[in-house]
Amino acid sequence: MAVYTEVSDDALNAFLDLYDLGDVVSFKGIAEGVENSNFLLRTSRGQFILTLYEKRVNADDLPFFVGLMEHLAERGVTCPQPVRNRAGEALGRLAGRPAAIVTFLDGIWIRRPNVRHCGAVGEALARMHLAGADFPLRRANALSLDGWPPLLHAAEEGADSVAPLLREQTAAELTLLQARWPVGLPGGVIHADLFNDNVFFLGERLSGLIDFYFACNDAFAYDLAVCLNAWCFEPDNSFNVSKGQALISAYERVRRLDGAEVAALPILARGAALRFMLTRLVDWLNVPPGAKVAPKNPLEYRDKLRFHQHVRSAADYGLMR
Repeated sequence: MAVYTEVSDDALNAFLDLYDLGDVVSFKGIAEGVENSNFLLRTSRGQFILTLYEKRVNADDLPFFVGLMEHLAERGVTCPQPVRNRAGEALGRLAGRPAAIVTFLDGIWIRRPNVRHCGAVGEALARMHLAGADFPLRRANALSLDGWPPLLHAAEEGADSVAPLLREQTAAELTLLQARWPVGLPGGVIHADLFNDNVFFLGERLSGLIDFYFACNDAFAYDLAVCLNAWCFEPDNSFNVSKGQALISAYERVRRLDGAEVAALPILARGAALRFMLTRLVDWLNVPPGAKVAPKNPLEYRDKLRFHQHVRSAADYGLMR
């Protein structure tokens, strides 16, 4: 989350006049994250999140995201629910941006997850995959293999200012992934961005999943690879195999990986690391002036990628078979 676009009081009040949310009590920007402008909205009817969609979010994809959150909630996945206005619409425009209001989930995100947190995430991810099986809309993953060359092109001029030889090393990794990327794996709706700040906990109980604005149709095992990157490394970027084992084992208690998925997991993890390194690199080099946003260090994922490059099999991630 972040704030790129400021919202005036007059614009906010005009927008909220379309809803039955009561009177505004407070309204403030949320500075975490990097993708959209997000605000915590408190009214006399409760707490909500107001999002203005920026950057990589295509307005044509918004019905997919809105419909998916409603679909998952109907099937027992706790996630924010779009708030519809008096006309029954979940999407509008505010400050020149597509905008939506969603319900607020109780809980906090965990900065230093333990093994039990990782297990809870694995189980929730698998349940989400199953719950999305009959979702009728489709959305391609715009930030999968075909989306990475444009990101590299956008960042390559400044890449070596972030780290020596980063452009050359990244280009070599992309070439390898293009040659080895698996196809035909089991798939469906995936979250594609299930980082720590997109999972809420109350104590050690997972209380909900948020931020479905990268959700798409892709391989389930790729989503698991994203989570291995996001949840199972320590602050020094060393991999914690106990966390990996907890994540994968809990996932498999709900949905078992087939042989092709197991074999593909190391290359999928490399791809997930490259994807986040590239998007972070582009953001690091292109922070808009005045934006209330803290860009994330792309070298974190450079280091994680180096770990994945030496992985021999899914057993190195903790898969027990």
